[in-house]
Amino acid sequence: MADAAALTRELGWRSLQIVVELGRMLGFAGAIARRLVSPPYRLRRFAEEVFGLGVLSLVIVCVSGVAVGMVLGLQGYNTLVRFGAETSLGAVVGLTLIRELGPVLTALLVVGRAGSATAAEIASMVLTEQLDGLRMMSIDPLDLVVAPKAGSMVLVMPLLSALFILCGLGGAYLVGVPLMGLDGGIFLSSLQSSVELVNDVGGSLLKAVIFGCLTGLIATYRGYTAVPTSAGVSAATTSTVVTTSVAVLISDYFVTALWGFQR
Repeated sequence: MADAAALTRELGWRSLQIVVELGRMLGFAGAIARRLVSPPYRLRRFAEEVFGLGVLSLVIVCVSGVAVGMVLGLQGYNTLVRFGAETSLGAVVGLTLIRELGPVLTALLVVGRAGSATAAEIASMVLTEQLDGLRMMSIDPLDLVVAPKAGSMVLVMPLLSALFILCGLGGAYLVGVPLMGLDGGIFLSSLQSSVELVNDVGGSLLKAVIFGCLTGLIATYRGYTAVPTSAGVSAATTSTVVTTSVAVLISDYFVTALWGFQR
């Protein structure tokens, strides 16, 4: 009985900690949103963050997109040819990339490259007391440092996701048409007839925006609340990657279920 009571208390305490942490994160998100919509508008800082988080992620996103598309094209063709349905390769690859793999894999790649860097940078500023220095000069760190990073993450995630999907389709086309001998017109017509603008493309963009919000919020929050030690910086970076990856995968299911893909 004593062990059961101790386990219940521990479970209750952990649950309360999770609820409190979620509440603090929501408050942090509200503070960022207020900074983004109220002057002064840090357009130059925002452009710098878009370059750092988005442009510098182009190589890994494009290379990964082509590789994933080539694998999908190869595996999809070898599977569909067994049923005499190889003409549907464009539809299979297109729907797979647009609905699921495009936004999800892009988010995971951006988390590993840009999200971890964002958390580490802000946590390092906490460690070196740069944020305290900004406060002493009457400069809000949320307005100057945090909000541009979080806002730019929301902007670049759909763009990178679209680029990943395009590169994936290109990789699948290279494998399916020149390598496997599938007619290029059949590949493209199958893709065009199966993809719907609102249901498929709209759902993909919605997922990318949500993943961008999650990545920007968690990365900046973990960095901003990091313990001002070298171990705290490391813990903030690791926690950002793990927490955001899990949040992306869980939210992907709920968005898919609530959006209601028809086919």
